Amino acid sequence: MSHQADNVSAGTQVVALIEVRGTNNSLVHPRGAVGVVTRTPAVAGEKFLIRFPDGFEGTFERDQFDVLKHFKDRLGPVSNGTPAFDLESCIIYRCVIGSRAYGLDTDESDTDRRGVYLAPADLQWSLFGAPEQFEDHATQSCYWELQKFLTMALKANPNILECLWSPMVEKVTDLGMELLTMREAFLSQMIFQTFNGYAVSQFKKIEQDLRNSGQIKWKHAMHLLRLLLTGAATLRTGTVPVRVEAHRDRLLAVKRGEFAWPEVDAWRRELHRDFERALAETKLPERPDYDAANRILIKTRREMVTAKTNYHDYPCE
Repeated sequence: MSHQADNVSAGTQVVALIEVRGTNNSLVHPRGAVGVVTRTPAVAGEKFLIRFPDGFEGTFERDQFDVLKHFKDRLGPVSNGTPAFDLESCIIYRCVIGSRAYGLDTDESDTDRRGVYLAPADLQWSLFGAPEQFEDHATQSCYWELQKFLTMALKANPNILECLWSPMVEKVTDLGMELLTMREAFLSQMIFQTFNGYAVSQFKKIEQDLRNSGQIKWKHAMHLLRLLLTGAATLRTGTVPVRVEAHRDRLLAVKRGEFAWPEVDAWRRELHRDFERALAETKLPERPDYDAANRILIKTRREMVTAKTNYHDYPCE
C-alpha cells in the first residue's frame, strides 16, 4: 500500500491500520484507532512510537499506520474526538544544543534542536491528553510540553538547563521569553547531585566497556568531562556556561582518542574534586524556586483558557 507524505514527523495524528495489541497479545485498540506520533525512528529498521488517547503507546512499522489527514481524504470524515494539533505553531522556544552550542563542533557535527511546546487547552483537557514529549529523529529535534520541561528543570536536568542557556536560540515567543527571564530560579545546589549522577553513570558505562571489549567510546568520555566542567562553573557563577571553548582543544583530543585512558581518568578525578570545592563555595540555594515555576505554569494555563473562548481561535491549531 502506498502512502502520501512518508516523511512523518513527531506530532502527526495517525490511524492504525492494524489491531493494537499489548502484553500477552491482548487487544488494546481496534484497527482504525487514532493516535499521535511521539517518536520517529533514529535509524533504519527502528519503529515509530505512537500514543493513543488512553495513554497506551505502541511501536509501528510505517505500513501499519496512515496519516489521519490522508486517511480522511480517502475514506471521508472520521470523528476521532481529538482536537487538531500543529506542533510547530505551539512551540514557544527552540534552541540548538549539542556540539554546536558547546563550541565543540566539527564538519561532521549534527545540528540538535530542543525546545518547549505549550499544549492548547482543548488538547490538555481531552481524553487524548497532551504528550509530555515529541522526539523527531529525522530532524534531530525534541520538544517537551511546558509542564514536563519545568519539572525537569527543577530537578536540574543538565539537558534542560543547557536549553535555557543555549547561545543559539532559533525561536522564542513572548511566553518563551518569560521562561528565559526566570531561568535562574531553576539553579540550586541540586546541580551537584544531578550533574554528578550523569557523570558517574557515564563513567560506569566506560568501565564496563573496558572490561567487556577493551574499547572506549571516546565521545562519551569527552562529554563526561564537559559535564563536570559545566557543573562546577555553574555552581560558582550562577549561570550555565554552555560553551566550553576554553577547553575545546583538549576535549576534542579526548574525543579523538589521543590520550590514554589513565590520563583521561586522572583529569576526571581532578574535575570531581574541583566540583566538590565549587559546591562548598557556591552561593546558590539548596533548592530551586518551586513557587516561581508553579506561578508561570498556572499563569500560562490560565491565559490559554481566558484569552480565547474557542480552541480554534488559539494560535496552536
